[in-house]
Amino acid sequence: MTTNKNKLATAIIIAALAVLTLPSSVLAQQTVAGRTELQRHDLSIPGREMVQVRVDVEKGMSFPQHTHFGEEIIYVLDGLLEYQVAGQQPVTLKAGDVLFIPYGTVHSVKNVGTTKASELATYIVEKDKPLVTLIK
Repeated sequence: MTTNKNKLATAIIIAALAVLTLPSSVLAQQTVAGRTELQRHDLSIPGREMVQVRVDVEKGMSFPQHTHFGEEIIYVLDGLLEYQVAGQQPVTLKAGDVLFIPYGTVHSVKNVGTTKASELATYIVEKDKPLVTLIK
């Protein structure tokens, strides 16, 4: 019985990692772990695209350390989100606040409020690369 549970858990982890490492073009218009893609467009810069995503973070939850193959521009829609950006002190943002994450910078986010929090994330990224790369 335990072996079957271990196999199921392993299969779930492998499937989740496969989804998170797919090229961003494959994830268009899908929701992944609180992320809902709103729009995606090629840019005038060859090999780059803009991706806009609504990120919902439930109370007490967080997204672990990760990076992107490009810049991320964050606009907090609701709640209180604490961002930890490599090389900086943590910063807590509320609705209406903004944050810029440079290309490849390791960062994480945690909902430190009392309700669900949401952000609008706009990415200027390399095409055909994973939108999110988790740090192990």
